[in-house]
Amino acid sequence: MEVLLRLEALSRAVSALPMFPLFDAAHYVASTVALREQPGAVGVARHSPFACWFSAMLHCFGGAVLSGLMLAQPSVAPLSNTGSVLLASLVWYLVFYCPLDLVYRCAAFLPIRLVLSSMKEVSRTWKVLGGVTQARSQYKDGLLVMVAVGWARGAGSGLIGNFEQLVRGVWKPETNELLKMSYPTKVTLMGAVLFTLQQAGRLPIEEHHLVFVYTVFLVYSKVWMMLTGSASSPLAPLEAAMYRVFFALQPQEPTCTMQTCDQLSEPGNPTRSTSENSSTAGSVGLGSKVNSSDCVETQEHCLAKTEEILAQSTEHRTHLQKRK
Repeated sequence: MEVLLRLEALSRAVSALPMFPLFDAAHYVASTVALREQPGAVGVARHSPFACWFSAMLHCFGGAVLSGLMLAQPSVAPLSNTGSVLLASLVWYLVFYCPLDLVYRCAAFLPIRLVLSSMKEVSRTWKVLGGVTQARSQYKDGLLVMVAVGWARGAGSGLIGNFEQLVRGVWKPETNELLKMSYPTKVTLMGAVLFTLQQAGRLPIEEHHLVFVYTVFLVYSKVWMMLTGSASSPLAPLEAAMYRVFFALQPQEPTCTMQTCDQLSEPGNPTRSTSENSSTAGSVGLGSKVNSSDCVETQEHCLAKTEEILAQSTEHRTHLQKRK
């Protein structure tokens, strides 16, 4: 019983922690250090300090900016807090321009980085909860809106990463978080769902209890991943199981397709010999449980396509020999 009372007191103390200035400062330092470690960021800081500063502000306040846009609020509202902006700007300047890189080297030192990352994860909990609460004040029964705003508030800097890269003159659409989510984005989405269900009264747990449990999980998983150097998410087994159950395509019987002909006609592929192409074309229907007439028509088409490609290749060689 005494243990439960202590946990109750601890959960209430954690839920009452003020974020400014210590936890916010840790978030700014960790975000700016992550920005500096991006390829080309140091060069941008040397040639265009304003672009580097604006990129750092997106890293620090990206969640508030994105959630504000989703709720039709001014995108510059997060910058109205002069104290937070000045603190983030000071952190940016020291990380990029401090003599001998003292601030960056200290922040990148593993023990200090563990503390900063843990404090940043604590602030993530408040961002997610703040986004869900803000959305609930306008859309009381909009569970999807609450999840989306809480997700954006907690992981906004990653979700708008492509825009932040454009500020630095980089365009990498393949790094879109929606295409390949990072662990912070996934765990923030999970937290947004949990806090939404709790705020809607569909999860039988007190708010401060959920805050405590979710914060402990975030800090523990982050420290564990940093100490072990693991790039895989602790939720990877659960994700793989859910993907196989709900989203994985069912295995299909092999069918006769035009893949062989398409591969032969692709530019840049070397021309295959007659025997190789014939064997490839002839093996299209092997092991397939389909209509034999369809396979015959497909093979005939592939053979005709092969002969056409070989004739063009021979003509091209003859033309080159004549030029020589």
